[in-house]
Amino acid sequence: MLADHSSPTTIHAYARRQPETTVLYGVVREHLATLIDRARDRSEHGSGYPRFVERELEKFLSCGLLCRGFVRVRCTSCAEERLVAFSCKTRGFCPSCTSRRMSGTAAHLVGNVLPAVPYRQ
Repeated sequence: MLADHSSPTTIHAYARRQPETTVLYGVVREHLATLIDRARDRSEHGSGYPRFVERELEKFLSCGLLCRGFVRVRCTSCAEERLVAFSCKTRGFCPSCTSRRMSGTAAHLVGNVLPAVPYRQ
């Protein structure tokens, strides 16, 4: 159980992120093959999008899905277990992975790079 810091008595159960239920996931799943085929048809040399773009979109479709791989984690103090799905770790398209990278970069900047002085925009 995860405790909410706003109230010491409030306890929330862990809920797995379900990317397969989002509108973005549905649109990409339904139209990715068509998008890639049309890009190849319209390109001058028949190559379409760069391969890294196609790979990132394909990785997005497997991000956060238990059927694509997971790790089982267990708390040593309470023995609670959870399944955590693998993420795609892409840099530009997946909202979950991009947000995680952005938060990590911000924490690094505040903690290790920027001096402890007042800032303003």
